[in-house]
Amino acid sequence: MFNGMGDLSEMLKGFEQQAQNLKDELAKKTFSVKTGGGMVELTLNGNGEVIDLNIDDELLEDKDSLQILLIGAINDANKMVQQNQQQSAMGMLGGMNPFGGSK
Repeated sequence: MFNGMGDLSEMLKGFEQQAQNLKDELAKKTFSVKTGGGMVELTLNGNGEVIDLNIDDELLEDKDSLQILLIGAINDANKMVQQNQQQSAMGMLGGMNPFGGSK
């Protein structure tokens, strides 16, 4: 299986580097969602951090609608980020072979 602790250590270092590369790559991506016909636009980065939020002035006088649209936008954007993270992680893991070499 493994040819000693050195091989295992090298493999773990490789995993750590690939995980860090994936994290860096995800942080550079952005995901934008519009709700309410574009009255609310929310942008998150690949880490799930809000980097931009635009709210139409008309909504500032309708607190209930604003809250509903914000919740919808946040949930939709978070789903996009999570799906992308899962796909990226599966892609990274798919290329690894613990028995040596890559697929």
